[in-house]
Amino acid sequence: MRTSDLPQRISRRLLQDIAAGSIRAGQHLGAQQLADRYGVSRTPIREAMNILAESGFLIREANRGYFVADPDPKALSAQLDQQPASLNDAYHKLAEDWLTGRLPEEVTEQHLRQEYEWSKSWTNDILVRATREGWAERKEGYGWRFLPVANTPESFDEIYRFRMAIEPAAMLEPSFELNRQILSEQRRIQESMLEMDFSAVPAESLLKNGSLFHEELIKLSGNPYFLMALQRVNRMRRLMEYRAEINHDRLVEQCTEHLEILSLLEAGNIVDASYRMRQHLSGALKRKSPLAWNWAADNDPGHNKQAAP
Repeated sequence: MRTSDLPQRISRRLLQDIAAGSIRAGQHLGAQQLADRYGVSRTPIREAMNILAESGFLIREANRGYFVADPDPKALSAQLDQQPASLNDAYHKLAEDWLTGRLPEEVTEQHLRQEYEWSKSWTNDILVRATREGWAERKEGYGWRFLPVANTPESFDEIYRFRMAIEPAAMLEPSFELNRQILSEQRRIQESMLEMDFSAVPAESLLKNGSLFHEELIKLSGNPYFLMALQRVNRMRRLMEYRAEINHDRLVEQCTEHLEILSLLEAGNIVDASYRMRQHLSGALKRKSPLAWNWAADNDPGHNKQAAP
């Protein structure tokens, strides 16, 4: 892959986040802030911002830097459709092969390059992303190891039951403290999702907004171990949810419930918010578990559907 491809890919990811509402209109964008967000250096970030400024999606102000322009949903959708998503497709191909048992637990870069006919830099970019999202790690010495993820209905259910145990409890911690700025930002994101055309936004951006909501709220517990645990299991379930079809009605229901939890917290009703969070996660388990099961069964012909819980 050519080095010059990286700014194009970063500009696409930035557009996806703008389309999903996690980066808002009028927001100032700093090079280091985005470099940390996307795990790259500031040089491709600056090039990506230049690309989007030339396209009218960012505004550059003298001595102030870049700001997000008021997005036109149709223009955003058209731009995302035009930009190549080949690296993203390759990443999801690798993830799908790991989920469905087509890859060994340990591999070398040379094996992946030969198996998928990828270049050295392309292979490295994909493995770095898999590492960042928590399902691959570099072995000591040589090669790579893929880590356990939620790839069965049982593991998917167990993750949601674990979340039902920790997320409501985190709100009842003695160190739990409301942060109005965090609540306000999460309300903005959830409300903007209700107004957007879901079909024009990549599924992973929508899923990331959902994970962000829960991770930002669990931070308020003041206990970093709650956050670490939630981030870990979110990474483990993410790959399977990428493969599920985005359902408009389900997303509307999810966002509406998120807003109800925010309203309870904003009113200081912490105990009620904790109870509503448990209800929300229980409902999500019931809604999503069949999707996870159907996907796993479709990709594993030997799976016995009668064993489904």
